[in-house]
Amino acid sequence: MTIRIAMWSGPRNISTAMMRSFEASPDCQVVDEPFYAAYLAATGLEHPMRAQVLASQPQDWRAVVAALDELGGPLVYEKHMTHHMLDGVDLGWTAARRNAFLIRDPDEVLASYSAKRAEATLADIGIVRQRELFEREADRLGHAPPVVRGADVLAAPEAMVAALCAALGIAFDPAMLSWPPGPRASDGVWAPAWYDAVLHSTGFEPPQRRAYPPLPAELARIAEAARPHYEALEKHRLQQLPSSRP
Repeated sequence: MTIRIAMWSGPRNISTAMMRSFEASPDCQVVDEPFYAAYLAATGLEHPMRAQVLASQPQDWRAVVAALDELGGPLVYEKHMTHHMLDGVDLGWTAARRNAFLIRDPDEVLASYSAKRAEATLADIGIVRQRELFEREADRLGHAPPVVRGADVLAAPEAMVAALCAALGIAFDPAMLSWPPGPRASDGVWAPAWYDAVLHSTGFEPPQRRAYPPLPAELARIAEAARPHYEALEKHRLQQLPSSRP
């Protein structure tokens, strides 16, 4: 039986580093944002490397789901952006996954996002859709699915990745804490535009207090609108497991 994990994140989180972590686990196959091309095709949005993204993946969400369901092996880890789940996408396929949610403070998300793409909307950072997906999954399960805050993982990688694995019902492997630097075949074609930091990483780096400039007024309004949704998710976040190391 194949265990399928769907990790739901907004942009400019540690979602790619988390994908690296799972890819470092033995017998785990990862998939990088498989709905990105379908999202761009449906919305017509201009993103960095748009043409390359559209050429690299199916543009119909049904074909994406079919391709995901064909993947086999002991463990498949799917990295998803919540805003890629547009109205009209049937979410029935998510019931065959163990769904988890990766969150980041919206002020930090918007400060980082605006450095890559000048304009942003509340929909672009995916937090409203993330809360909707979380609540849908909680209703299906009868309890809250796993929520992990990126800052917690950076502060205590072993304890938090172990806690996430436990919540997902899979084994934690210390190999998940480090990986070789550089690109890999599993990266989306958009990696040169978005993955500059993670391409140089070899593990979860300690959190840094970056001195982001104050958000412009419009982005500050978006952050304010996003905060209640973030806080609704944050109250369910996983706590650390004791480290197994001395």
